[in-house]
Parts: sequence; structure tokens; C-alpha cells
Amino acid sequence: MDFTLTGTTPEEKLKELTDKLEQGVREIFTSGRYAEYLAVMSKFHSYSYGNVLLILMQNPAATHVAGFQAWKKNFGRTVKAGAHGIRILAPSPYRRFIEQDKLDKDGNPVLDANGKPIRERTIVRLLRFHVVTVFDISQTEGKEFPDLSVKPLLADVEQYEDFFAALEKASPVPIAFEQITNGANGYFSLTDKRIAIKEGVSELQAVKTAIHEIAHAKLHDVDLNAPLEEQNRVDRRSREVQAESVAYTVCQHFGLDTSDYSFGYVAGWSSGKEMTELKASLETIQATAKELITEIEGHFTELQQ
Repeated sequence: MDFTLTGTTPEEKLKELTDKLEQGVREIFTSGRYAEYLAVMSKFHSYSYGNVLLILMQNPAATHVAGFQAWKKNFGRTVKAGAHGIRILAPSPYRRFIEQDKLDKDGNPVLDANGKPIRERTIVRLLRFHVVTVFDISQTEGKEFPDLSVKPLLADVEQYEDFFAALEKASPVPIAFEQITNGANGYFSLTDKRIAIKEGVSELQAVKTAIHEIAHAKLHDVDLNAPLEEQNRVDRRSREVQAESVAYTVCQHFGLDTSDYSFGYVAGWSSGKEMTELKASLETIQATAKELITEIEGHFTELQQ
């Protein structure tokens, strides 16, 4: 996809890039590049799903991006001559005055002597986006850059124990090992609010299963005592897409083997879905993966000290 923007105004360029983003959302589900998208997300988990997708479409091998001046000022590196940047969206907060009814402490309009609502001018914070250009580290040269890659975990038993303990701390429900005879490696119990992992699985499988079930616990827990219409249940296929996507992203981030993950079914799952629904799923997956990665890293670092 050509990312040359022909617009002459910031608004025109923003429209062009968001149109490309809309096209890209549909394509990642149908082109077989979904796992590649998740792999990029694992490296840029703090970025929005949209910017992850824009990076994937323009430079899937990117590992660390920054603006032209940021590379020079913060890292002592300069962008190589002729390098083609990556276009992404940056938030641009601004303030504006609005006129509205003055409200009392209970949220009711304050009235004047004639019984009419008193109006007041208030500053509100709003957010808009604009197109910015960033460059991958491979497009720069200069001062040596710190190695930010995550070293593969579970190299020894001690690391496994600490990492699994970090998972337990990040989990919203208790995790326990038990005999499971139906062929599954684990499950999240809606009734008991707990995660079970099959006894006897390898350390790596235990970790991967725990991450998958933690994703279920974070995303798909419901109050079984609430009326059915208030439980907001997600359909089974969507639950599995979300949990497996989060697990893949988290495992990729921590250098865990993901060769057994397969996402061929997402094209069928996404077929017929509205763009808003697809975007919402990507936002959910990104937010949950980011939260889990951050929590696990924090707990693991504490346990390793």
C-alpha cells in the first residue's frame, strides 16, 4: 500500500491516513497477516492498535521508532539521508471555551431570579489527531543504542518459578494445578472464579495456558447471579479470538515460543462483521495485552531482585 500522502493541508493528510487505516483493519483479518500484526503489537504494546497497524503496513521489521528530532535529542542518533519515515497518528490536545448551564453540587441547573438557567463559559479539554513521521532505529546512525530486546525467559527453573509467580500476581483470580481429563490444558471457571491448569504439562505450556486463561478472566468474567440481559456475554468464537490474541502478543513480548499458535480462523470470524466491531476487538486486545505485559514485568522485576 502506497503511503505517499498527497493532501496539502493537515486535515487532508489526516483523512488520507485514516482511510488507509480503515482499509488495513479489514485486510489484516483476511490477508493471513494477523499473527504478524500481533507480533508488531508485542514490540509496540504501548501504542494504539491503529498506530501498530500503520507501523506494520509500512515497516513490519521496525523495532523502535521515534521522530527525527527525538532521535537526535534523546538518543544522539541521526536519521540516515534518504530514509522514508513511517506515518502514524499523534494526539494533539487542545482547549476551547463552551457555554453551558451552570450546575449546582447535585448537577441541577442554577436558576436566576426569573427562573431561567444561568449560563457560564467553561474551558474544556478536547483531543484531535495529526499525522507525524517517525523513523525506525534501523534508519538511524550514531551513538550506540541500548539493547531493549527481551531476553528469552524460562532459561532455568528459578526464572520459571518467578515468572509463574508474577502471572499469579497479575491474575484477577487464583490459579491452581489439577487433573484435567477432557484434553484441555486449562480453563477459567466462571462459577468458581478460578483458573485451573492441567497437572504434568511442561513449564512453557503452563505459562502459555495461564496467560490465555488470565486473558479470559480479565475480559470475559460475568456475574452469573445477574439477569442474563445484564451479563454482556461475548460469543464463544470472539472470546477465543481475543484470549488467544492476547496470549500470543504477551508470549511474543517475553520471548516465549509461539510456533504452535495459528490464526487461520480469524478470516472466517471477521467475515460480515462491521468495521466498528473489528476496531473494538483490536482495541480490546491491545489494551488487555498492554495491561498484562506491564503487570507481569512489574511483578517479575520485583521477584528477581
